[in-house]
Amino acid sequence: MSLFPMFIKLAGRPCLVVGAGGVGTSKIEGLLAAGATVRVVAPEATAPVAEWSRAGRLSWQARGFESEDLDGTFLAVVATPSRELNARVFEEASRRGVLCNVVDDPPHCDFYYPAVVRRGDLQIAVSTSGRSPALAARLRQDLEQQFGPEYEAWVEELGQEREKLLVGPSGARPEPNSSLPLQLKERRERLHRMASHEAFQAFVGRKMKD
Repeated sequence: MSLFPMFIKLAGRPCLVVGAGGVGTSKIEGLLAAGATVRVVAPEATAPVAEWSRAGRLSWQARGFESEDLDGTFLAVVATPSRELNARVFEEASRRGVLCNVVDDPPHCDFYYPAVVRRGDLQIAVSTSGRSPALAARLRQDLEQQFGPEYEAWVEELGQEREKLLVGPSGARPEPNSSLPLQLKERRERLHRMASHEAFQAFVGRKMKD
């Protein structure tokens, strides 16, 4: 199956998690970190989920799943021990056009959780389309060695330098149809030089001297 890779902005979007055990808790934590508006439906929940609910970080309804729970939902994650319930939630989500992931059940997934290397704004995601999460995890470990923590600061610097190239003399970004401060070709070449391996080595060298 051919997948379309993307990074989705979840800030403020309503997301439903069915199940609040250990696996569900990790998925809930990831959604909260992305700024999603999280609603949890589960008869019982782990201590972290209960605490997040008391703190107002999410809404937890201590009961079983109902079809109406999917109304107005952008994305759903299902993590219960019941295959029958998991399949039911997926079917209801599909009927409503809600993206759904049943954890560790590839046939009942509209999307998969990749193994992710995070270095600030730099994120490198690895997916095997659910075929081998173990391989994805190993590749992530390899990438973590290749792309160390220093990449976080470098990407931040690159972003600041890119912004400088895009703004006009007044410091304001030009209108979409106006001419850019630099000719397109010159700007592209400079951006590529800034992101080169040589530029990264120079950046690391500067940081070691600081």
